[in-house]
Amino acid sequence: MIEMRGYLRSDGRKGIRNVVAVGYLVECAHHVAREIAIPFREDGVHVIGFPGCYPNEYGGRMMEQLCTHPNVGAVLLVSLGCESFNKYALERAVRASGRPVKTIVIQASGGTRKSIEEGRAFIAEQRAILDAAPTVPMDPSELVIGTVCGGSDGTSGISGNPAAGRAFDLFVEEGAACIFEETGELIGCEHIMADRAATPELGVELEASVAKAARYYATLGYGSFAAGNADGGLTTIEEKSMGAYAKSGTSPISGLIKPGDVPPRGGLYLLDVVPDGEVRFGFPNINDNAEIVELIACGSHVVLFVTGRGSVVGSAISPVVKICANPETYRRMEDDMDVDAGRILEGRAGLAEVGQEIHDLVLSLGAGGRTKSEELGHQEFVLTYKSFEPIGPACLPAA
Repeated sequence: MIEMRGYLRSDGRKGIRNVVAVGYLVECAHHVAREIAIPFREDGVHVIGFPGCYPNEYGGRMMEQLCTHPNVGAVLLVSLGCESFNKYALERAVRASGRPVKTIVIQASGGTRKSIEEGRAFIAEQRAILDAAPTVPMDPSELVIGTVCGGSDGTSGISGNPAAGRAFDLFVEEGAACIFEETGELIGCEHIMADRAATPELGVELEASVAKAARYYATLGYGSFAAGNADGGLTTIEEKSMGAYAKSGTSPISGLIKPGDVPPRGGLYLLDVVPDGEVRFGFPNINDNAEIVELIACGSHVVLFVTGRGSVVGSAISPVVKICANPETYRRMEDDMDVDAGRILEGRAGLAEVGQEIHDLVLSLGAGGRTKSEELGHQEFVLTYKSFEPIGPACLPAA
C-alpha cells in the first residue's frame, strides 16, 4: 500500500505539493513575474496569471481558487498598477486562507529590476519556510482528480480513455472526487450520461449542458474536432465523443459543476466548461491547458491527460499524468509519457491492469513521486475571459 503524505491547509484540505504561485494580474506584468520565478524553476515556484486589462468575474474567481489551491503554500502577486483586476480582493482572500501573500506593484516599486529583486527576496524567504513544513498522512478519499484528453487519435477511445475510466472507478470506490469534462466532445452521449445520474433532476442538467455546448459550437461554426484528429484516424465528432466519454468510467454521476466549483464530497462529477449566455469570448477552451487549469481550479490535485498523437504539456500547480493510447507514439515519445496504455492494443496488458497502474501512479505522486512533465519542467498555464452563472440546486444532489 502506497502511503501518501500531504500539506494540511486551514480549510481542512491537503496538498500533495507545496508550490509558491507567482501570479501576474495583467499581461503587462507577465515578464516581471516570469523573471522573478526563473531562478526557482526547479524549486516549486510556478507562474500563473490573468492577461486581460478589463475586469472579468470568472478570471477573478479562477485566480482566487488557484491561489488557494491545496497544492499552493504561498503566493506572490505581481501587478503593473493600473489594470482593472481587483488585486486587493485577491490578496485578502489568500491571506484569509492562512497562506503568506505579498503584492508587488511595478509602477510603485520602481520598475522591472527593482520589482524582480523584491519578488525574488520574498520567494527565497517563503521557499525556505515551505521546505521545512511538516506533512501529515493523506487518504485516497481526500484526493480530487481531473481528466482530459488531447491530441486524440483512433486509439484514444480504445485504450487510453477506458484505462483512465478504470482508474476513476477505483478512486470513486475509495471515496475520492473525480472530474471529467469536455461537454463539447460529449455531444451524442448526453442521454447515456443522464441514465447514470444520481437523480432524474441531475440527468436533465447533464443533458442541458451538452445541448448548450452544441449550440455554442454551432454559433462559432467550428466543433471540437481538429485536423490532427482526422489525421490520427478519427472520422466524426460522434466517434470522438464516444472515446472521450470512456474517461468517465462506469460510476454513477454525482454532480455537475462549473470552473472553480470544488466537489463537496467524493464521487464522479461532470465539469461544464462552456460559458453561459450568448457567445462573447470565442471558443470555450482555446487549447488543452485551458481545460487543465479549470480542472485544477476545481481542486484537482492531479490531472490525467490521455493522448494518442502525443502531447508534451504539463501544468503549473498540479502534476499532469500523461497516458499514451497509441503504442507507436509511446515508443517515439517515451520520455514524455508516464503510462503506456497502448500495451492494451498489442495484447501486452489488460484494461484492468493499466487502470490499476494509473491509480497507483497517482498515489505515488503523494508519496514523493514526480511525473515526466514535472521532471522536464513543464508548467504551462492559460487563462482567458469567460462568464458563468452559478449551478442550480439539482446539480449537486443531497448527500
